[in-house]
Amino acid sequence: MPSPDTPLRLAVVGHTNTGKTSLLRTLTRNPGFGQVEDSPGTTRHVEGARLLVDGAVAVELYDTPGLEDGMALLDYLDQIAPPGLRLDGPERIRRFLQSPESQRRFEQEARVLRKLLECDAGLYVVDVRDPVLGKHKDELALLAGCGRPLLPVLNFTHSPDQRLGAWREALSRLGLHAIVEFDTIAPALDGETQLYDKLALLMDQHAGRLQALREDVVAQRRIRHADALRMIAELLIDAASLRVSAEPDDASLKAATQALRQRIRERENDCVQALLKRYNFRSRDFPAHTLPLQGERWGMDLFHPQALKDMGIHVGKGMAAGAMAGATLDVFMAGISLGAATVIGAAAGGLWQGADKLGKRLLGRLKGYQELSVDDAVLRLLALRQLGLLQSLERRGHAAQAPIELQDIPAMDAWREGSLPDELKEARSRPQWSTLADDYQADGRRHQVLRALAEHLGADSMRDAAS
Repeated sequence: MPSPDTPLRLAVVGHTNTGKTSLLRTLTRNPGFGQVEDSPGTTRHVEGARLLVDGAVAVELYDTPGLEDGMALLDYLDQIAPPGLRLDGPERIRRFLQSPESQRRFEQEARVLRKLLECDAGLYVVDVRDPVLGKHKDELALLAGCGRPLLPVLNFTHSPDQRLGAWREALSRLGLHAIVEFDTIAPALDGETQLYDKLALLMDQHAGRLQALREDVVAQRRIRHADALRMIAELLIDAASLRVSAEPDDASLKAATQALRQRIRERENDCVQALLKRYNFRSRDFPAHTLPLQGERWGMDLFHPQALKDMGIHVGKGMAAGAMAGATLDVFMAGISLGAATVIGAAAGGLWQGADKLGKRLLGRLKGYQELSVDDAVLRLLALRQLGLLQSLERRGHAAQAPIELQDIPAMDAWREGSLPDELKEARSRPQWSTLADDYQADGRRHQVLRALAEHLGADSMRDAAS
């Protein structure tokens, strides 16, 4: 039995350009590990990484160069075999590693085989977009000669060009029946746990360590998710409670509207950056944009009516026309009898559209300051965009090179229609709860509402995942 303090050592092996470095990036959640390019032979030497559990090294992973000439090396092994002496696989490989050709023609293959001999097992990475060829069978024969357990890792399984069935059949014909599908660009949420479960089947002497690693992966995923929901809840409370004051005149109202919009745009961008950092992605993974988001849907300004329509959010006539879209006007009545319900909660766009009929007369009778706040529709859009980003981050591998895009916005009808959560309604009446306000105050009730809203968001995302 291995010592409890001895890490499990795994060599990541396979043909050139199959995604070996990509696998390590995703398992370590480190987008900066190694070098990933769409060209063969990118990795020319052995690199290592470690997976920790409670601060102790549980697994050591070694990235190796790609195998390129397995057929010729098999022929060479036959040439250097001593006449009349039958050697087993590891003895044949060690004899090769002592030969001159291990430092010349087959130097790259020698690095791979030497590292696999030093390790407890190998992860054989397969690009399932490739056809099954003789060269793959030759390199598997070489790797099997090291006498170490091999777990095939089928990569790029989401590609429309994948040949998953052909690879599974070919591997089973070679006696490799324990196989794991792990797309390093878009891994399944349980992809890592499946990989460690399959390894535990092959290596029962390391099952305890792999089980601990599996549990740690699940726990860390839950913590990240909870942190992300809290970040989104913070954004929504900041936006819902923010008030911007203005004089009751056209120029002041427009200036206040622009100020409110800019604060919310910047606050949304801060949330985006915090989510990227929490999931260990780089800012450049998400395209820079002054609005601040870019893409077919995300490129639309947060306060543009079309952005709301694209998300399936109903907008009123005033907002649909784009006049002061996204701002709601609340008026402090100062000793006059005009009903507050006439204007409180009215879309400012609608108010300005009707200025010729009622607006000028109404503004002429108002006294004191007015306050602008974010419209309900914009709060819905904020929630949908951030929950959509969260979904994308949780399903993205750290080897992905393409910019982050949302393929499927969460189908959460509760955020598109109906009443806003009670937590946001309460935040509406607490301007001091917004961290964007000059008089921000974080009282105990705000913390309670924040936790409740994060739980509400979590329940919505769970329903969406289940559907």
